[in-house]
Amino acid sequence: MTPVLLAQGLVVDFGAVRAVGGFDLSVGTGASVALVGRNGAGKSTTMRVLAGVLPPSAGRVLVAGCDAASDPSGVRAAVGYCPDVGGLIPRATPWEHLQLAARLRGMRDWQDRARDLLTRFDLELAADRVTAGFSHGMSRRLSVVLAAFHEPRLLLLDEPFDGVDPLGVDATLDVVHAARASGAAVLVSTHLLELAVQACEEAVVLKGGRVVGAAPASELTGVQGSSRYRALIT
Repeated sequence: MTPVLLAQGLVVDFGAVRAVGGFDLSVGTGASVALVGRNGAGKSTTMRVLAGVLPPSAGRVLVAGCDAASDPSGVRAAVGYCPDVGGLIPRATPWEHLQLAARLRGMRDWQDRARDLLTRFDLELAADRVTAGFSHGMSRRLSVVLAAFHEPRLLLLDEPFDGVDPLGVDATLDVVHAARASGAAVLVSTHLLELAVQACEEAVVLKGGRVVGAAPASELTGVQGSSRYRALIT
């Protein structure tokens, strides 16, 4: 079966700095993978390329059969992307964000799903407030809502748990599980190992822009798992 996401030999250079070097990953239908590692390990840069936002310097990325280098718009159509920072329009409300997303993606009868997501993420009372006044946690929750809204083939969540309260964490985990159940592939980038293990079945450890380990997420739990993880990232 053709994977939803296929990355082969992915390289990202910023001038003389190599942010990502030789990244390989395959994620199939209904599968979930966590990208874990310390800040600066290359997780967010990798996610931007996989989302079709940043072109790769070398290598190949295919999302639902679309090439990220030659068809970034095709990639973006198949992806739901929660960036690590930004992505919201400060003077727009959550409802206006959802209206715009629905219009751009040609969604019909989207209102019930929008209301349901806002309620699940405890944003229904803030639906008509501009996001400029949102806390960091509220902004993170809305970014996850927008990523999952159109039920994408590939759901990319970059640091979705950062500064989020337990209710938001639970809602995000529910979104991940629902996406997988619908047949989507899910990739979650986080430096929070405990939540990565809860969200995903596989874990890929990055350090200095390179993959230094990969294992079932369950093998990174407990004292032994934590020790193994620390040994990889230090």
